[in-house]
Amino acid sequence: MKKLTLAAVGIFVFCSLFMSSVDAQEEESASPFSIGADVVSNYVWRGTKFGGPSIQPGIELGLGNFAIGAWGSFSLNGFDIAENDLYLSYSIGDLGLTVTDYYYQGPLFDFSDSTGSHALEISASYSIKGLNLTAGYVVNEAGGAASAGGDIYVELGYSFKHFSIFAGAGNGWYTIEDAGEDDIFGIVNAGISAEKEIKIGEYAIPVSGSVIVNPQAEVAYLVVGFSF
Repeated sequence: MKKLTLAAVGIFVFCSLFMSSVDAQEEESASPFSIGADVVSNYVWRGTKFGGPSIQPGIELGLGNFAIGAWGSFSLNGFDIAENDLYLSYSIGDLGLTVTDYYYQGPLFDFSDSTGSHALEISASYSIKGLNLTAGYVVNEAGGAASAGGDIYVELGYSFKHFSIFAGAGNGWYTIEDAGEDDIFGIVNAGISAEKEIKIGEYAIPVSGSVIVNPQAEVAYLVVGFSF
């Protein structure tokens, strides 16, 4: 509960800074909103499959160094659990800080440890040239979201001209453990990704593909998708 309270205070401060930035921002002709969606063959996140073919819409309001947005994943077969996340981020140079509320479609106002539908993560990212580093920490236990609190994920990636490679490790939320086994920290997400544009008449459609391996769970995935 202390962790959740401290996180709530942090989010309040974060939101206050964001609203100050909004008030200070001069009105511009270009819309500060960005809207888009991806369609993917499988929903795989940090080495774990959360669903089959899915549409993943997103909307973001960006003002200065701040961004606030919503992102979701909704199964095209209608059987997988729907996800609808909110996030608030701040970037300065190559450093980014983000607070994310991962919400799985249980009771909206259930924040309890046993059945809560919300997992709250604080994360940081850093990029320099082609090197990318991301680290996230889940602060609360939520039975409905399957988070234990203290769940850690760290990922290192490198982008080349035509493709990128990545490897991520985590515990708790991200690993498979036998009953009575101590919390495991292992490599759960490694692979290679590539993107290209396919032209259809006057339109260019971004297409992406990833080969993903989860050594800890001993599974592999092939995911393709397009954006619009």
